[in-house]
Amino acid sequence: MGITGLARWTNAPTNGLNLIDENIRQNHNGQIRGKWQLSARSYRSTLGALGGSTHERSMCLLTMSDNVFVLLEDPSAPTRADLAYHASQSETAILEPAHYRNTFLTLSPAGALEQLLTLLRARWISTKQSAGSAAQYKQTAAQLTVEGNIYAIGTDWIVRAGNVILATGAVKGMLLEAEYLPVPTMSTQESSGSSQLLSSLLLSVLPNVRGAKTEAVTISDDQWEDVLWDREANEQRRAEHEPNGEGEAGEDDIYVSPEGDGPIHSKGDWAGVDRDRRSAYLIIGALRSDGLI
Repeated sequence: MGITGLARWTNAPTNGLNLIDENIRQNHNGQIRGKWQLSARSYRSTLGALGGSTHERSMCLLTMSDNVFVLLEDPSAPTRADLAYHASQSETAILEPAHYRNTFLTLSPAGALEQLLTLLRARWISTKQSAGSAAQYKQTAAQLTVEGNIYAIGTDWIVRAGNVILATGAVKGMLLEAEYLPVPTMSTQESSGSSQLLSSLLLSVLPNVRGAKTEAVTISDDQWEDVLWDREANEQRRAEHEPNGEGEAGEDDIYVSPEGDGPIHSKGDWAGVDRDRRSAYLIIGALRSDGLI
């Protein structure tokens, strides 16, 4: 597995997948390697309405293979950037919150979260229903699916292309994902989080259709670090870098700069389930920005 890039073809025609299939086969000598299938659904919490709060928590679920990727958003909680700003403006220490605005989880097997919500009678309902119809809602119902193909171009590239299909059967454009296998990790060079290498490949697999509207879906390293914040890992890093004794560094440590002072990069960022996490987060963001979940 390697680095990936994602794009949305928002006004793709109904035969868009066939056009991409023909382009990849004829112009890139690509081969189909399998089917690309995802499902997504979203929920909102009813606790805010009961307490008179104007902040409504939301939860988006994306099922990919055997894993479910869950994005929880609490508008009343701060982001890491918010906390850093307030800390710089305050003369007193700022307490770290129990959680930040966004929490991103990976669960397995598929369907386990919905079963738990049902057993606990948790106050989460589909964003496509009213609170009064909660009892009739089927928790496992997908609000949309992505259905398409996975292609291999040579030995270096994997391309995934699929139609975004609502539960009603309506097609809302396409998702395109390019994966560059030789590179297992990459720190984005541009502030937007885009990669010229991946963008060029995605543009090349698009058919020559007049008026096509496409947009890259990106996330910067700073945003990704904010999403992946882990309280236990953060506290462990702090403990490892605490000075020895009574606040004084040991003699052997005076020339050592703690690793925590620089950006933290995980070796597994673009491998295995971590690669899928990045992909899932981008897909959720694309679908949410279009109001589809």
